[in-house]
Amino acid sequence: MAFLQDLDQRVEHEVQLHCCGGFVVTAAYGLARTTADLDVLSVVPPDQLRELAALAGRGSKLHQAHGVYLDVVTVATVPESYEERLTELYAARFQHLRLLALDAYDLVLAKLTRNADRDRGDLEYLAATVPLDPSVLKDRYLREMRDYVAVPEREDLTLDLWIDIIEESRRRR
Repeated sequence: MAFLQDLDQRVEHEVQLHCCGGFVVTAAYGLARTTADLDVLSVVPPDQLRELAALAGRGSKLHQAHGVYLDVVTVATVPESYEERLTELYAARFQHLRLLALDAYDLVLAKLTRNADRDRGDLEYLAATVPLDPSVLKDRYLREMRDYVAVPEREDLTLDLWIDIIEESRRRR
């Protein structure tokens, strides 16, 4: 939190950060793990991106002081209407920063194409905590994301695997 407070003090204008990744899993959904970066899909207004990267990006003074940095995600496939479902984290806590988090389904889908062990771990956690509904996940993928992934057949298989993980989580409850 000190990292964000220091960043807020250095930013001169209101800026929205569309947040994703491990930061959102921890901050919005309560997973107890550390993360060295705050993944950002989008900065609004976009002309603030360069300033934010200089202030809080990898290697910045804030990164050196806090061990955390802003990481603007340049390659990510997310559902096309994710912005309509963003929720604010830490509302009214900062003067200039507005941290907006992906909802659980969009967050999971943003991790789908990478499909790393950590991503599957986040999926398992969210499946148990939220809990996730496989039909909502599949519907959103088909309606808002499949047309934009590089290899749809591969992501279809990953989605099927992830739905199996969700269903297994449901059986364990």
